[in-house]
Amino acid sequence: MQLGKYSFGIGDRFAMQGEAQLKGIMKTLEYGIEIHPVWNKSNREHMTIHSEPLQTRQEADEAVKALGWSKPYFVDADHINMSNVGKFIDHCDFFTIDVADFIGKKATDEEIKQFVKNNEKFLGKFSIPGVEEQFEITRKLLQEIAGKFLFAIKQAGTIYRHIEKKKGAGNFVTEVSMDEVAEAQSPIEMFFILSMVAAEGIPAQTIAPKFTGRFNKGVDYVGDVSLFRKEFEQDLLVIDIAITEFDLPKNLKLSVHSGSDKFSIYPIMGELIKKYDKGIHVKTAGTTWLEEAIGLAMAGGEALQMIKDIYKAGLNRYDELAGPYATVIDIDTSKLPTPSEVESWDGETLANTLRHIPDHPQYNLHFRQLMHVSYKLAAEKGETYINLLREHRDLVGRQVTENIFDRHIKRLFAF
Repeated sequence: MQLGKYSFGIGDRFAMQGEAQLKGIMKTLEYGIEIHPVWNKSNREHMTIHSEPLQTRQEADEAVKALGWSKPYFVDADHINMSNVGKFIDHCDFFTIDVADFIGKKATDEEIKQFVKNNEKFLGKFSIPGVEEQFEITRKLLQEIAGKFLFAIKQAGTIYRHIEKKKGAGNFVTEVSMDEVAEAQSPIEMFFILSMVAAEGIPAQTIAPKFTGRFNKGVDYVGDVSLFRKEFEQDLLVIDIAITEFDLPKNLKLSVHSGSDKFSIYPIMGELIKKYDKGIHVKTAGTTWLEEAIGLAMAGGEALQMIKDIYKAGLNRYDELAGPYATVIDIDTSKLPTPSEVESWDGETLANTLRHIPDHPQYNLHFRQLMHVSYKLAAEKGETYINLLREHRDLVGRQVTENIFDRHIKRLFAF
């Protein structure tokens, strides 16, 4: 099973916008670019919504059938580990193996010794084609890298083999994720991480490293864009040499997690993948739920009032909602509108405040981030929320399609 050169992870909390999402993806065919849609939903999101992976599979299959999509598509068990992978195996064909929690835990002395032995040929001066810096590989450096990452990649191997035993080799796409950590991996660390991935027999088609800067949910990148450019370019070049050295899949590519709405770095990513003729996987961060909220606000009446109520409840339950996302949101509560202020808004004002158009005078990134983590409150509305989505299907769907194509894909590919 092969993931295409370009792919987009499209999250959909409530499994209602599959067709609208796919319409946005399909528009790229008019420009000669094929993007493979990957419907992704994590165990945490399923637990919050009280949904099951089967629903994500059904949503994807139904959207593909309704729109006549004949290209590959996938359903991603997002950020899984051994404790929760079981519920996804029957319904997914893409598995994002998250090893962040294991980074820094030490492998056995014998395992580290074996890793060093396997990579002895790289000792001494080492260069990565296209990267200006020269590197000195020592046994001590190999031991340090193994001490930091080897245990984590061995865990990934255990999870991969568990999935392979259930689904069969070649019947799913594997991604290795290590983005939710404090520090970015250096190019040398990335190179030897890929050595570990190969040694574990993991046919990874995408890898999600950590980049310097903040990848907050649903808002723009926060950090030094020139440093991001350097790291992203180096990672592209590292993957090139690692594919050759370690016999990894030829289509191995970078995955950018929480990649939605990172408007300031989209042109950089687009420029560099074009420069080196590389693919990319961009994983969006639940922004479809925000487009639903925007569409319902625009609908007015009961739908608008529901979105106002969700925001006000979000303020009251701030710690509960923001806590699980503390590492990927930055909300200045002093810049959040008051409940009475929001109550006075019409639908257009609320939509403008929430919609991610950074230079719009009404846009409020703090409001947007709080709404982002408040999807749990929409879930608590149950069928009332779902029925409003059905009632305003066309209006909501237009927001979803426009968001994916006009604000994301067009920026990345410079249409």
